[in-house]
Amino acid sequence: MEEKKIIVQRLKKDVNDKFTLAEKYYSILSAVNSLHLTRREIQLVAFTAIHGNITFYNVREEFCQKYKTSSPTINNIISKLKKIGIFVKVNGKVMVNPIIVVDFNNNLKLEISLEHGKDK
Repeated sequence: MEEKKIIVQRLKKDVNDKFTLAEKYYSILSAVNSLHLTRREIQLVAFTAIHGNITFYNVREEFCQKYKTSSPTINNIISKLKKIGIFVKVNGKVMVNPIIVVDFNNNLKLEISLEHGKDK
């Protein structure tokens, strides 16, 4: 059996704030997992992960003002993200699935393995 060569490539991206870091992180998760999330969906996931939930009016209003969008748009995105498991409801609060939440106040180093023969 032929041994596959492993290629290591290191990438570095400096970001300005935790929102940008979170958006980059969820963009990578979307790409690697073929989720095809839109930019607005990624923004909502990132914003929600940082704020803890997107349930309360004041948090939704802050998102709408920051990203110049509307409450009905948020509701549509929440519905989609709940269906695919990115958002979950815990104790009546809509939040990002804890499996994919990290602390965006710190630097983040990701290791991604893309392997042959694992997709069946």
